[in-house]
Amino acid sequence: MSKGTTIKEALAAWEQKQGEKAAEAEEIKLLCQIPSIEKMDASLSTLNNCKKLSLSTNAIEKITNLNGLKSLKILSLGRNNIKSFSGLEPVGDTLEELWISYNLIEKMKGIGVLKKLKVLFMSNNLVKDWSEVQKLSELPCLVDLNMVSNPLEEKHSLDNTWRAEIERKLVKLRKLDGIPIVRQDEEEEG
Repeated sequence: MSKGTTIKEALAAWEQKQGEKAAEAEEIKLLCQIPSIEKMDASLSTLNNCKKLSLSTNAIEKITNLNGLKSLKILSLGRNNIKSFSGLEPVGDTLEELWISYNLIEKMKGIGVLKKLKVLFMSNNLVKDWSEVQKLSELPCLVDLNMVSNPLEEKHSLDNTWRAEIERKLVKLRKLDGIPIVRQDEEEEG
């Protein structure tokens, strides 16, 4: 079995292709690496200026080594093998968008550290309990949530209770699963 591409190797290839230093770039895309990236290694800590980091469509299992990403606002980790939110603490005060669809996340433990998170795209994961969704209420800035094709969403969409229940639990939400939320009090004002 071949060994995966390291972040260091992927960054070197990115620099060669882009003709700029990764440490100075605001956006870095390391998606669809062949062979896939399997680990978020310490090379990530050099990306001090990075505002948007894309590591989608790889084979990453754990979120790690985000310590140096002091400017990170958007993290794209869709289509990996990630099972939890642990490891996000270093970007808890800066991250505004987390794109983590098509992973293996069942529990929301660790999501509460993302105090500036506005957008959470986590469709096609394994969330099946309301108690896990309730943890999203710890996110004071969350306004856009996508949880399509999680077992919980599928079950409650069938009986038409999904939207109403989410709106009740997450009162600051403005968009759910790509559809704007219009609340009763907003209709009366307009």
